[in-house]
Amino acid sequence: MKNQNTRRMTLFALFLAIEIMLFCTPFGFLQIGPLAITLMHVPVIAASILLGVKEGMALGLVFGLCSMIKATMAPGITSFVFSPFVTIGGISGNWSSLLIALVPRVLIGYVPGALYGVFRKKGMNSSLAAGIAAGVATLLHTALVLGGIWVFFGEPYAAVLGSAKNLLMGLFATTVLTNSLPETAVAAVAMAALVKAIRVPAARTARA
Repeated sequence: MKNQNTRRMTLFALFLAIEIMLFCTPFGFLQIGPLAITLMHVPVIAASILLGVKEGMALGLVFGLCSMIKATMAPGITSFVFSPFVTIGGISGNWSSLLIALVPRVLIGYVPGALYGVFRKKGMNSSLAAGIAAGVATLLHTALVLGGIWVFFGEPYAAVLGSAKNLLMGLFATTVLTNSLPETAVAAVAMAALVKAIRVPAARTARA
């Protein structure tokens, strides 16, 4: 039991260190125009699947806080959707910015671990279960972020991009194709490989 707890703490510290490293380097948020491809979801999903949903949600909160800090300290034209402390072109973030920055990131720490446990209980291969869980969680994360932007900041978000709100769906569709699908592929492949390299204790598959 002591060795298992030490192993869990070591893995969590490793994932936390990777998360912070991604935040402190350009690899965490690869900026392409007004949008960004992120790799910061990968350690969160890894913690959720390999350690459990509590650890995943804790790391997801770190992801969300890092996103808010980046939007505040190095703002772009759409950073107000992730930080209540940013004003761009007279448009300010608010409490809704916190919801967009934090809630999807905490949930991406819960969903993959929960799905992985369900898939394993049904007898699915561990690598396949991890890959599917990671892919679903990544797509859900994208849907929640874009959905939050649409609901809370649709018109001002479109305005700073020089577009109309009814054209945002086209932009979001492009985001899914160019940003979300690569993020999903990276997460799915990485998790399928990780569960082979790091053996998950049998008890983990039954733990909520």
